[in-house]
Amino acid sequence: MAEGLIITGVLSKEELSRLPGMPSEERLKEGAVVVIECAEEIPCNPCESACRQGAIMIGENINAIPALTGDLCTACGLCIAACPGQAIFIVDMTYSDTEAVVQLPYEFLPLPGRGATVKCLNRQGEVVSSGRVVKVVNPKSYDRTPVVWVAVPKELAMEVRAIRL
Repeated sequence: MAEGLIITGVLSKEELSRLPGMPSEERLKEGAVVVIECAEEIPCNPCESACRQGAIMIGENINAIPALTGDLCTACGLCIAACPGQAIFIVDMTYSDTEAVVQLPYEFLPLPGRGATVKCLNRQGEVVSSGRVVKVVNPKSYDRTPVVWVAVPKELAMEVRAIRL
């Protein structure tokens, strides 16, 4: 079966692995880090502007796909809210022995509360697990794009990309 962005509208695992915004396996093991799942060559660079550490680079060509220098990423999360395509997440594989935390943009009402159990969705919008809301961050600087931190089974951390109440 054919899969991939052009056929299904969803990035395949192979396409994801080739993106310059994906952290290395080694970096994922070190703690929270940004994951940039942007594959569109369009004029866009808010993530680069939002990153105060210089970990996200687009460069002179505003149509370039964002590249990540994982060693510079402090997982501050400013890039998540800045991304108009909701293609940026933070994954922390070191949260616990069995769970990881995925930070993701959430632009729906009502916002989930800390401790809420939510349905965790994959890139296709399919429910793959339940998760527990650890934190909700919505400062004025995020321009009305709250970031929800969800504890998920560690093996699904690189799959969960949305939640449903």
